[in-house]
Amino acid sequence: MSNKWKTQSEFYKTDLLNNILPFWYNHGIDFNRGGINDYLDRDGTHLSDEKGGWFQGRTAWTYSYVYNNIDKDERWLKAAEACARFLRTKCRRKSDGRYYFRVSGDGEPIIMRRYVFAEGFAAIGLAEYSKASGDVSALEDAVKAIETMEYFADKTEPKINPDYIRLRGHSMTMIVINIYQVLREITGDTEKWTKKIDKQIDELFSYFIKPDLKVLLETVKEDGSIWDTPAGRTLNPGHAIETAWFILEEARYRKDRDLALRILPVLRWSQERGWDRKYGGLYSFLDFTGKPAAAIEWEMKYWWPMCEMIYANLLAYYLTGDKYFEKWYEKARKWAYGHFPDKKYGEWFGYLRRDGSVSATVKGNHFKGPFHIPRMEAKCFLLLSKMAETPLFRWD
Repeated sequence: MSNKWKTQSEFYKTDLLNNILPFWYNHGIDFNRGGINDYLDRDGTHLSDEKGGWFQGRTAWTYSYVYNNIDKDERWLKAAEACARFLRTKCRRKSDGRYYFRVSGDGEPIIMRRYVFAEGFAAIGLAEYSKASGDVSALEDAVKAIETMEYFADKTEPKINPDYIRLRGHSMTMIVINIYQVLREITGDTEKWTKKIDKQIDELFSYFIKPDLKVLLETVKEDGSIWDTPAGRTLNPGHAIETAWFILEEARYRKDRDLALRILPVLRWSQERGWDRKYGGLYSFLDFTGKPAAAIEWEMKYWWPMCEMIYANLLAYYLTGDKYFEKWYEKARKWAYGHFPDKKYGEWFGYLRRDGSVSATVKGNHFKGPFHIPRMEAKCFLLLSKMAETPLFRWD
């Protein structure tokens, strides 16, 4: 068994260091003006001069994380530094500390969104970079980004008229769990960040997870009740699975078996309902009642849900020893690596049709860049390296 895990760990490491990271290092990182160009065609050709705010933080995190945990290659530190510097000098609005969703190639502001995800991604990027570089001020800026995120999360104008209906969204609840986990690890302030994580976990189970329906909903009414509309009935299997492994990592960190057991059903429901039994792969969206999904692209297969599914099931197997999760890990891994990688130019296609054929050849945009794939491969490598020596987690 250990030989199997060792072989797989080396596969992930090799693809990460020789394929995924070099593709973005060579084609995306802008060493002249700073940051990363994220709109790339199949061969790495730039499709736009504009840069996404999300990916300045996400990329800084990715290259810093690999540098900190897997490979001390100076290229990775240089890439992280280019994005961290661009974040701090170009993407942050001086008047209030918010981060832009889109800027020009030189960093001129283009779009500031209502959502505060850019602030959260800036925080994890700057925090991880501070560890890689030793730049204490980057960590200070990371904490400021978190404070800005938290402040404006409650101040932004609601998307839907609150006089008509007040809603809660799962996306913010899920992502800040992971953001706080990163800040806890880098700062070492266990009490502060764990308390914040506890609040989000409580919201997750109180409002979004419906055991009687076997679903984790993306949007609910303010009191957690069902919003009986296409949007309110929407399931996002990838989001639910990503949330599951965030909580599993928290259970692992705390050695809290009960927390793991509490979230594992969400992983089961989401992948069993979300898996396409005809063609394989995860649907992007579903309506939990079986009605037509709200999103017209519901049956497409995106790259990132498969990444989340691979790591979630590997982690679940490591924590439980349940062969069910090993089976789903292998199923997800084989489907993803059998359909997404581009054998000619490297990296992955991101957007497939239901049957697994390529829908769009772009390698990057403001949503797809060096984050989900390298995060999955880095974490799989690190976990499988442990499993090669000790196959299962010890809770005591």
